[in-house]
Amino acid sequence: MDKRLEELFVSTFGNIQFQIEKIAGAGSNRAYYRFLYEKGTVVGVVGTSVEENKAFISLARHFKTKGLNVPEVIAVDAECRCYLQEDLGTESLYDNLRSGRETGHFSEHEVDLMIKTVKHLADMQFDGAEGLDFSLCYPQSSMDRTSVMFDLNYFKYCFLKLVGVEFNEYKLEQDFVSFADNLLSESSCTFMYRDFQARNVMINNGQPYFIDFQGGRRGPVYYDVASFLWQSSANYGDDVRTRVLEAYLESLSERIHVNRASFFEKLDIFVLFRTLQVLGAYGYRGLWEKKPYFINSIPKAFVNLRTLLDKGVCRAYPYMESVMRLMLETDLNAFIGTTAPKEKTGVASALIAADKSYCSEVKRPLVVRVFSFSYKKGIPEDTSGNGGGYVFDCRATHNPGRYDAYKPLTGLDKPVIDFLEEDGEILTFLESVYRLADFHVARFIERGFTDLMFSCGCTGGRHRSVYSAQHLAEHINEKFGVEVHICHREQGIESVLQPRNTK
Repeated sequence: MDKRLEELFVSTFGNIQFQIEKIAGAGSNRAYYRFLYEKGTVVGVVGTSVEENKAFISLARHFKTKGLNVPEVIAVDAECRCYLQEDLGTESLYDNLRSGRETGHFSEHEVDLMIKTVKHLADMQFDGAEGLDFSLCYPQSSMDRTSVMFDLNYFKYCFLKLVGVEFNEYKLEQDFVSFADNLLSESSCTFMYRDFQARNVMINNGQPYFIDFQGGRRGPVYYDVASFLWQSSANYGDDVRTRVLEAYLESLSERIHVNRASFFEKLDIFVLFRTLQVLGAYGYRGLWEKKPYFINSIPKAFVNLRTLLDKGVCRAYPYMESVMRLMLETDLNAFIGTTAPKEKTGVASALIAADKSYCSEVKRPLVVRVFSFSYKKGIPEDTSGNGGGYVFDCRATHNPGRYDAYKPLTGLDKPVIDFLEEDGEILTFLESVYRLADFHVARFIERGFTDLMFSCGCTGGRHRSVYSAQHLAEHINEKFGVEVHICHREQGIESVLQPRNTK
C-alpha cells in the first residue's frame, strides 16, 4: 500500500492504532483500503490519475453542499494522489439485488431500493448540476460527438470485427453519424453520472449513496436511466423496469414538464446506444481477453438488442439495422472456441487501418509503454500490432523479496528503493538497459513510429521489476520528453508520464 495514504491518515487522526483492510473489486487504476480504528472506520483511496482524483474530490464536495447522498471527502494529500473518504459500509445495491438477479423474481424490498435509487438519481442530475463548474469533470466536461463516435467505433472494432460480420465501412459510418446527431439533438444542462449501475450504489441505513461518479459530465438524463435499467446482466423484467421507470418519471415531473411519448422515444435511442457500448466492452473483455463472465453476458445483450430492433428503434438507420440483424445471427458458440491470437491480429489490423483512414494527415508522436511483470504469469502481450521493443529479465539482480522486511513492499516503496540502490547491482543492470532503450527510442522518433513497448520481469513482479520499469519510464520521459504509459501489472498500478519539452 502507498505509504502516503498511511501518512495522510496519521496526519488527520493522530498517531493512533489502526488496522488496514484491502477492499476488493476496485477500479483498475484505483486502490481502496478500509482503515479501522477505535472510533470507527474510513476509506482510503489511492488513484494513479491526479486529474481523475481531483474530479471526484471536487464533485463530491459540490454534491455534499447540495445535500446529495455521496461520501464526504475527509482529507486529501498535497499532491492529490490519495485521499480519505467517509465509509459507507460494505453493502452495495448490487449485493442487495442478488436474489432477484439470480431467480428473476424481485421482492418488494428489492424493487423499493431500486425506486429510492432512481429518485435520488433525479436529485443528482438536477440539484447536482446547479452551480456546478463542469470544467472540473474528467476527462471532458460534456457528452459530445467525439465521445459518442468513440463508443460507436469501439463497438465496431471490438465486437463487429471480432465476430467477423462483413459490412461497408462508409455506409455504417454514415448511419453512425446520423445516430450521433439524434443522441445529441437536445441541449442538456443536467449532470450525467455515466457509470450509473447497481455496483456504484451503496446501501447505508436503508438509503442509496452514490460512489464512483468521477467520470460524470454534462449530459442528457436518458443516458443514466438506460445504463441502470437496461444493464444486460441485471435480469430486470419488464414489470420491474416499468415500475422503477414510472417512479423516476414522477420525480422528473416535479422538476420539468415531461412529454411521455417524446421521453420514451428518446430513451429507446439511448438504450440502443448503451447496448452497443456494452457489446463493445463484452467483445474486448470476452471475445478478445477470453473472460467467461463477459462471454456469457453477450446473449443477454443480444436479447435486449433484438427487442429494440423489433420495436423499430433503428428504423431511421437502415444500413446500421441490417448490420445489427446480421450480427444477431452469429453462432457465438462456434466463435468462442477459436484462438485469441487470430482475433487479436484481426482487430489490431482493423485499428491500424482505421488510423490510416482517419488520421493519415495527422503526425502522431511516439508513445512508450513500460510494464513490470511476474515471469510466473507470463510476459505482457504487445497489442499494438507491431511487436517492437524489449523484455528485460531482472532476476539476476539481488532480490529484496528474500527478506521478510521487504516482502509486503514493492519497488515503489522507499525501503526497497534504498536496499536496491545501496546494493548497486540493479544500477549496473539498468545502465545497460538505458543504452538499449535510448538507441531504440531515438530511432523510433527519427522514423516517425508511434508505439514502443518495454517490459521488465522478475519472479513475483513486485520488487526488482517494478523498480526497473519505473526508473526506465522516468528515464525515457526525462531524456526524450515523450509520453510514457506505466503498468505495474501484478500490482494493478497504472500511470502516465505526460509529454514534456526537453529543449
